[in-house]
Amino acid sequence: VQLQASGGGLVQTGGSLRLSCAASGRTFSRYDMAWFRQAPGKEREFVAGISASGIRKNYADSVKGRFTISSDNAKNTVSLQMNSLKPEDTAVYYCAAGPSGSYYITGTRNYHYWGQGTQVTVSS
Repeated sequence: VQLQASGGGLVQTGGSLRLSCAASGRTFSRYDMAWFRQAPGKEREFVAGISASGIRKNYADSVKGRFTISSDNAKNTVSLQMNSLKPEDTAVYYCAAGPSGSYYITGTRNYHYWGQGTQVTVSS
């Protein structure tokens, strides 16, 4: 599976952005998907995960109620709608794919495939 993330940019505090991750490969629907982020000088952290079926979702406490993850297996895409953005959301955002059950796992080791990252900058 090859992943291509897009949709990042510069936004003011309180604004919104929608990230997309396009996947290649016919087995996309077998993978759980997730978004991670990494700020300068910090470790990569889990943001949100979604099961292959699109039914089960998991969010980091820091983004609950503000971010929504969704998937479209027909289009091989997973998206992250980010609302009420804060300066602390500034980071490079990565999409990742892992085996069934990954959506609930917040560590990076379980994810086998990674996109290249897209920069999100929230100005105060």
